[in-house]
Amino acid sequence: MKSSIKSVWNPTIVVGLLGVLSAYYFGIVGSAWAVTGEFTRWGAHLMKMAGVDTSQYSYLELIHFEKTPFTRPDGIMIFGMFVGAFIAAILSNNIKLRFPTSKIRVAQALIGGILAGFGARLAMGCNLAAFFTGIPQFSLHTWYFTIASIIGTYIGTKIIKLPIFQSKVKVRKVSKKFKSNQRLNDKNKLSLMIGIAVVLLVLLSIQSFKLGGIFPLLLVFGLIFGFLLEKGQVCFTSAFRDLWTVGRTQMAKAIIIGMALSTIGTFAFIQLGVVQKILWAGPNSLIGGLIFGIGIVIAGGCETGWMYRAVEGQVHYMIVGIGNVIGSILVIVSWDKLAPLLTNETQKINLLSTFGDYGGLTITYIGLMLLFLFVLYYEKRYFAKSKKGI
Repeated sequence: MKSSIKSVWNPTIVVGLLGVLSAYYFGIVGSAWAVTGEFTRWGAHLMKMAGVDTSQYSYLELIHFEKTPFTRPDGIMIFGMFVGAFIAAILSNNIKLRFPTSKIRVAQALIGGILAGFGARLAMGCNLAAFFTGIPQFSLHTWYFTIASIIGTYIGTKIIKLPIFQSKVKVRKVSKKFKSNQRLNDKNKLSLMIGIAVVLLVLLSIQSFKLGGIFPLLLVFGLIFGFLLEKGQVCFTSAFRDLWTVGRTQMAKAIIIGMALSTIGTFAFIQLGVVQKILWAGPNSLIGGLIFGIGIVIAGGCETGWMYRAVEGQVHYMIVGIGNVIGSILVIVSWDKLAPLLTNETQKINLLSTFGDYGGLTITYIGLMLLFLFVLYYEKRYFAKSKKGI
């Protein structure tokens, strides 16, 4: 349709595409689509700029902190995501500088962002690596994280209803007058935004082709990921927050379908010899998932959600991103004390190794089916209560 490029795309189709693409990303690149590991490295760069000796922190060795954001695979991919989301926002005419409506919202963005960043890195993954692209990796820890984060989102919905988070709304009378030069201003603004996007894309392309190897492909994946996230307005936070608060299930269903598609593709690449990432199925996943779930609801957005909303000009989500980096820094400096308590006595459990290839695949699909049925059950229960006036 003529206006389809400006409208929000069907999230089920978009998330389904993201699921398929994430499987190919794993098969071609050899790692899961993830973002918070790179945000943590950004935090480490800030620490170094502040004069901190980062060599003393084992967490940075664990996540391979080296080089620069523009010479690391994840760095190129993530910058590609920002540019892809920016291009999509331009095409949707969805770029406008928007500030938080109150100091409470600023506090929510920062505190929620810190909690989400801390929880994600404690669990070694966020709504991507420990959930959407994590479950298809067949690592048991991702199920720990998923269950805990879902519980966390429920707790988060209760927290944001507390009086302290309620801001007073000021009603003002506004008269809007037509400006004859409005269309010209919009056209100039659009041209400027397109120009910026082209410059960013050219600079990233030069850098990625200069590095050679797989870097140009990483840029392409990042552009597509970012573009689709913005066009589908994909929000992992709303998937469960909206389930608890208004009984809306479209995004939750879309995400589960996307994971189901990703799982079979990822499984096929594993059979071809690509090695999946298996991490500790321990308290760090449970505690991290719980904190993450609470954090994203307070912040109003997840790790990928704040990225495309920030490039749309929403200052609230820029603050969420800053909070994420701060939260990751807190994990860096506390990991050596936390790890002995939360990970050292636990195992890395691969469902494919434990139950056999097809046994692990079957168990994963049973888990996804149960999750889907739970969403359907809660939706039905919510609206049944609503009809009764409960």
